[in-house]
Amino acid sequence: MASRAASQQPPYPSAARISDSPCFPQYTASLKCLEEFNSDKSKCQEQFDVYKECKKKEREARLERNRNRSFFS
Repeated sequence: MASRAASQQPPYPSAARISDSPCFPQYTASLKCLEEFNSDKSKCQEQFDVYKECKKKEREARLERNRNRSFFS
């Protein structure tokens, strides 16, 4: 039974893995910056802000999709 559930695709995009997220490029840019500047977070604030904004938009889109699918609204 578990194998059957694992083979089914969800009816909506999943971002359970960071690599599946539309914000993955921003995420990797943040990590690369930290590597480049020896974990000096102050030098990577721009990348962090871009990633944070992307995640905010991703969350808003997910909430909107959920609102549109609601049976109670």
